[in-house]
Amino acid sequence: MRRGFSMLTAMAVIVVISAIGAFILSLSGKMISETTVQFQREQAMLLSKSFTEYAIMAVTANDQNSSNCLNSINSNIGGFYDVNVTISYIGRDVSSSCANVISTDVNTTRSPLTIIIDTDVRYQNPDDPRGASAPWITFHKRTLQKI
Repeated sequence: MRRGFSMLTAMAVIVVISAIGAFILSLSGKMISETTVQFQREQAMLLSKSFTEYAIMAVTANDQNSSNCLNSINSNIGGFYDVNVTISYIGRDVSSSCANVISTDVNTTRSPLTIIIDTDVRYQNPDDPRGASAPWITFHKRTLQKI
């Protein structure tokens, strides 16, 4: 009788420990997935900030009064992130060759050149079971900058 009870107790303990182990593995997998998603979002935020600053630097290097007007910047980072920057101009002395010129009716002679920078960073979750057909996630940042 005692041997049978010990065997039942041992099997019950093994089942309980196995269930706890399965729960821990499941929780660990979810934490890894959430960490990956958080890392990708932070990376997209940093890329948008970097490309916004790059666009400001590139606009100041170009002459907006000539035909050398910067309208957009596109890049692919490591095959994982697609970055698209669109630049719109607000000001009196902007060439008509600039693609995105916003009405200049409210500007005075002392108004500086102002730009609106729209930065879109698109990426896919590599852990998505759909693979390449997974939906794109877009992080958008809009910045208004006086030049």
